Order: sequence, then C-alpha cells, then structure tokens
Amino acid sequence: MQLNQLKKDIDNLQLLFGDKNLRSIYGAGCIKNPKAMFIFMNPTAKNVSAFDDWKGLRAPWLGTKNVWQIFYALDIVSFDYFQKIQEMKIGDWNVDFAQDVYREVVEKKVYITNLAKCTQVDARPLKNDVFKNYLKIMEEEVMAINPKNIITFGNQVSSIILRKPVSVGDYKKDEKEVLKISGQSFDVYPTHYPVGQGRRNMPMAIKRIKAILS
Repeated sequence: MQLNQLKKDIDNLQLLFGDKNLRSIYGAGCIKNPKAMFIFMNPTAKNVSAFDDWKGLRAPWLGTKNVWQIFYALDIVSFDYFQKIQEMKIGDWNVDFAQDVYREVVEKKVYITNLAKCTQVDARPLKNDVFKNYLKIMEEEVMAINPKNIITFGNQVSSIILRKPVSVGDYKKDEKEVLKISGQSFDVYPTHYPVGQGRRNMPMAIKRIKAILS
C-alpha cells in the first residue's frame, strides 16, 4: 500500500520544510501498475494521520471530507465509505477505518500522493523551491509505481513536474503531456485543482478524469 523505501528521505525533508509538530504524509494505494496516479500539492494539519499519536497508515486526505467527493464520483470509493466519511467528524477517524478506505483505493487500482509530502499547519501556498526539493523523490515514486496515467492537479504542481509553464485550462478531454524519466515515458494529464479554493473546479476535474480513464 506504500513505498517504504522512500519514507526516510521524505521524513528528512519534513524537518526542513514542514511544521516541526507534524509528521510527513506518504503516498498510498495501489503500488504496482495502477491505472491512475493522482498527484496533489501538499498535506496539512487537517489530516488526522499527521500527528505523533496516530499509529496507523499516514496517507493523503485522512480525516478530510471534500476530496472524497471526487473519489466517489470516480468510483474509487464505494457509497458506504463515502457516506461514512461525510458524516464523520475529524475525531471519529481511526486507524482501522483509514486502512479500510485505502484498501478500496488499492482495489480500484489507484495511487494517491502529493508532490510535496511536508505537512503544514494550514493551506497557505508553498513556494516553487519547496516543491522542487521533492522532484527527485517524486520521480522515484513514479518509476516504482509505474502508473498507466498520471493526473497532476493544479498549475503549480503540473508545471513543476513537467518542468515547463502549464495552464490546466488549456487541456481538453484526454489531451496530455509526456513525462520522461530515465528513458521511460509516462502520460501526464494536467487537471484543475478540485479542493480548497479550487473546489468550484471539481465538476471540470471529474469530467476530465472520467474522459482520461475511459
């Protein structure tokens, strides 16, 4: 469900770029040839697994609500789990439930991660230089996971990963870019960021991802 070989390097960068009272958050899901790899920006303290007293899976979006709307719309999580997530308060999340949710993600052949794994206290924007410090780990993650499709969310993440200016609004239906790492090519689909200030873009992101995965 996670790439243990990357955790040490990720934790070292948390000490440099994350909040000292929070833990880094690792990618999680199907780690062998998933149909899709979703790359978001960075985790925040809203993630219940970012704290020292959490003894289970440290994975993206645990304890949050909005992003699971897009995962439900894309049939990545079932209605039962989606409904429970929407009804639960942050303190209701526990280790077993988090593990069960990500088992569904694995079964759907999806992997979820952030470009920067350094957890912040809030959702204030990170500078490009912080994200760029994670590029090497990101490329190692992509190579190890070997996804069929990579969905990058937002202009900043997409531009840094592709190493060129990107405007996600320029891409229609299943239009893509190609990312080359160590001689291997990966299809990358820049997509509107669907949560936080970008929540209004969720319908467009869902429509585009459905076109890509179909």
